[in-house]
Amino acid sequence: MGGDMRTDALLSRYGYCSRREAAAWVKRGRVVYRGNAVKSPSDKVEPAEVLVDGEPVPFVNGLYVAFHKPLGCTCSHREEGELVYDLLPEMWMARNPGVNTVGRLDKETSGLLLLTDDGKFEHAMTSPRRHVPKVYEFTTSAPIPAEAVEIFAGGELLLQGEKSPCLPAELEITGECAGRLTLHEGRYHQVRRMLAAVGAPVETLCRVQIGPMRLAELGLAPGEWVEFDPKVFEK
Repeated sequence: MGGDMRTDALLSRYGYCSRREAAAWVKRGRVVYRGNAVKSPSDKVEPAEVLVDGEPVPFVNGLYVAFHKPLGCTCSHREEGELVYDLLPEMWMARNPGVNTVGRLDKETSGLLLLTDDGKFEHAMTSPRRHVPKVYEFTTSAPIPAEAVEIFAGGELLLQGEKSPCLPAELEITGECAGRLTLHEGRYHQVRRMLAAVGAPVETLCRVQIGPMRLAELGLAPGEWVEFDPKVFEK
């Protein structure tokens, strides 16, 4: 059977079962290639033309998903409590390579989060050299000082424990205790630390945009996700 991937490798790669378990899947006729049941786990197939249990293989060219992260869950595989990964299909976690978040949002931050099983894409998007802009909307527990706009734009704000100042960032004050901040880097709890540094501690925080991708345009409720084309970030 022509193609470019062994059937057992396909079942393992896309999270159906282990390579050892593949023989049983094949024996039961659960894998069909170009209209015919696969006979052996060693048969080579083209993933895009395979049906497993009557359904096409999902994300055959890699998993790229935009997710609306709710409050209260953590971007980790190991921490206790509810994890982002608990809200996703189990099969995604069984893919090899597995699915990871592209960067992180802390437990009390909601908003746009990207997930992928493509390590190169993940690295490119999180590389300090890339400077992918990220936009956050927030409210604070104290009024935002007008001079914060100039302080953040100046590229000289040095956060506690940091050796280099923050890159210039664009702050738009939309209310006495509300605003929008665009960052071009991703330091630990950066939005919260920057606003605390000017005396306006964050109360609520939501990431609304990554590069050209806007959460509002995706129409996702918290906990919902949608596939995207990674080429949107190449423009």
